[in-house]
Amino acid sequence: MGTMNISLPDQLKSFVDEQVAGRGYGTSSEYIRELIRRDQDRLALRGLLLEGASSARTDPADADYFTSLRDRVRGLPSR
Repeated sequence: MGTMNISLPDQLKSFVDEQVAGRGYGTSSEYIRELIRRDQDRLALRGLLLEGASSARTDPADADYFTSLRDRVRGLPSR
């Protein structure tokens, strides 16, 4: 595992220390790693949303659509 040292203003360091103490993190490194993972997830989700927004339009996901999905999962023929 690599090491990274960061400098924080006292106010931010105090905030991190409070989060570590109050939210069950063992160390400030655990807290920072969790923030980075959440940011990675957010960026991945943003990418998927942008991809979906730029994709071709399809039929609406209405009640019939979900009924056909349930039928497919159950192995029933299409209606």
